[in-house]
Amino acid sequence: MEEYINNIIRPRIQGDGGEITFFSQEGDCVTVIMQGECSKCHILDRCLLWIEEQIEKDLGKNVKLNGIRKKPYFQDV
Repeated sequence: MEEYINNIIRPRIQGDGGEITFFSQEGDCVTVIMQGECSKCHILDRCLLWIEEQIEKDLGKNVKLNGIRKKPYFQDV
């Protein structure tokens, strides 16, 4: 899961000024850190749902994403 998020999802998120980092996975619950523009985005929930759909489509796994917003609002990675 970490490799998929880092190699497939992360570049797409970075294209919009955001940043996503895999944090942990416990069963079907995946926690990610959201930074950059994602840390202040009003539609982050929709983006997390889109990522869940991509994981199901590409990997055949049903997961629930938990996104943690990390401030400051600028990309600090």
